[in-house]
Amino acid sequence: MIEKYDAFIFDLDGTIYKGENLILNADLTVNKLKELKKNMLFVSNKTTGSIKDYLVFLKNKGVNISEGEIINSTIVIKNHLLKYYPQKKFFAIAEQNFIDELSEAGIEYSKNPALIDIVIITLDRKLNYAKLETAAKALERGAKFFAANIDNTCPVESGEVLDAGSTISALEKRTHKKLEKHFGKPSEFMIDEIKSRLNINSKKILLIGDRLETDILMGNLLSVDTALVATGVTNFPNGNVDIRPTYYLNSVFDLIKHKKLLNQ
Repeated sequence: MIEKYDAFIFDLDGTIYKGENLILNADLTVNKLKELKKNMLFVSNKTTGSIKDYLVFLKNKGVNISEGEIINSTIVIKNHLLKYYPQKKFFAIAEQNFIDELSEAGIEYSKNPALIDIVIITLDRKLNYAKLETAAKALERGAKFFAANIDNTCPVESGEVLDAGSTISALEKRTHKKLEKHFGKPSEFMIDEIKSRLNINSKKILLIGDRLETDILMGNLLSVDTALVATGVTNFPNGNVDIRPTYYLNSVFDLIKHKKLLNQ
């Protein structure tokens, strides 16, 4: 399989690691592809850490990766806001790292519903009623309704936790406002960011992830081959029958397992 492709796009959570631990032999897989001079991108919807946080975490786990190979939805929405809404104030149901990253880029944060121009939803493991009501009141006053990602759950070592999709649903019912834009997988904004970094024939690209509705759907929208792994949220063969991967894999290690055995 790996001889067929020149570039690999990897999801991170549930595909390369889960919680604080790497998926078994994910480091061997990435490092082998690096040895073979393959192009790689690592794409995440998770916003609880910065690109540098991902870099340090993965390098400390023995993964040969560079900062320019990592994309998360924080970067995508931050670039969009700086380009189109540089003077607007935002409120986010998010963790502090996300808020800090946007604030440090010069985008002003506010908790006052009368001043909030944009409400942003993403993963927040400290979600509470007060945050929901601040967002709801701002939306009712006409604030734009954006999301950094729309995942319903986030994979962790013990299973899954609530993610942005669940919060979005609650706010849509509370305010009767609909989400306007989201910037994670499989959005057009994330796809454009990937295309800007990976100028390779789509027939030579393989995308690997654990979610049908985000990873595999984005691969389909990119017109690239896809591989669904069983290490994260999706337990194949169940799932959305309208979204089909090119391959089913137990884990990313399947990409190199047979080659590794042949090389020993």
